[in-house]
Amino acid sequence: MSSQPGILEIPRRLSLSGQTASAIRKAIGENVWQEFLPSERRLCDMFQVSRPTIRTALHQLAKDGLIDIRQGRRNRLLAASARTAAPRSRLVVLVSHRPISQMTLTAYHGISEMRAHLAEQGFTTELLVCPAQSATAQRRKIESFLRQNHVLCCVLLSLGKELQEWFATHSIPALVLGSCHPAVKLPSLDVDYRSVCRHAAGVLRAKGHRRIAFLVPNSDAAGDLASEAGFREGFALRPGEEPIEALVVRHQGTAPHLRVKLDALFASARPPTALLVAKPPHTIAVLVYLLRRGLRVPETISLIARDHDHVWEDAISHYQFAGDTFAHRLSRLMLQMVGQGYLPPEPSLIFPRYLDAGTVAQTRM
Repeated sequence: MSSQPGILEIPRRLSLSGQTASAIRKAIGENVWQEFLPSERRLCDMFQVSRPTIRTALHQLAKDGLIDIRQGRRNRLLAASARTAAPRSRLVVLVSHRPISQMTLTAYHGISEMRAHLAEQGFTTELLVCPAQSATAQRRKIESFLRQNHVLCCVLLSLGKELQEWFATHSIPALVLGSCHPAVKLPSLDVDYRSVCRHAAGVLRAKGHRRIAFLVPNSDAAGDLASEAGFREGFALRPGEEPIEALVVRHQGTAPHLRVKLDALFASARPPTALLVAKPPHTIAVLVYLLRRGLRVPETISLIARDHDHVWEDAISHYQFAGDTFAHRLSRLMLQMVGQGYLPPEPSLIFPRYLDAGTVAQTRM
């Protein structure tokens, strides 16, 4: 009997669950996790798939002897499989007190581009949200995550002084997306808020304004503190010049408290003729307040926004990056960190350009 010709194997499309199992298997091999897998919900977020897909993938990994699935408990990595591959982690963790969806458009765009560049290089990124409660509670959540996962480095978004200090004293490479507090030695990327507010002060004093208020959240954030310092420097008294009333007005970040502060400003015997406002939502709240009081911009009061927002674009004088400057700088720094495992503990500051939208006028007073 003659032999039959070989049967060709028909190519099969790899299912989504199969791709997910491969991705998890790769992460296990690279020691992304220690002893246990994350919860199904976290895996869904990390790999952007549904829970049924994750469960099918996990059952495949259990069948292959990589994990032990235990009903009602965390899935354990089997020791022999979890130690077989690359000793160096490829997990980059974004640590924030709020979801990325609640961040500014500039930060969101920069983070999205950075994650895309890291993914192209084979790195995994995950967001760890630590709600803005006590620094102790935030630190415990971070410590728990780091014990359970093999992390290459971290990106710190809007974290306070205590947490910045904690990262600075530990051996985990970290980049602060924002400004570092003066005593903290970590690499950082931020707007040069000190120079921005110094420049804004110069714009206002050049137009003859002598009673100016800077509205800024009482957040103790390093960028806001740097803004206050630059604002005061911009109004330093020059020889022979009449005194300037430059007020730093701190508020709680809510519209009602902002209105209370504005009421006090405009009820005074010498109300301001110009305002500098930090944070886009607060700039909108200030505009609404001025409209309700019948104060016209810039005829009655001049206005500068410290930050850019697509809502106003050319409607309010403000500061804005040229193109994708911030996103490109962030991606470059992170690729340098994951490649070298280290960044020098120094700030990387970007000075945005000033866009004059006609909301600053020469004062008549």
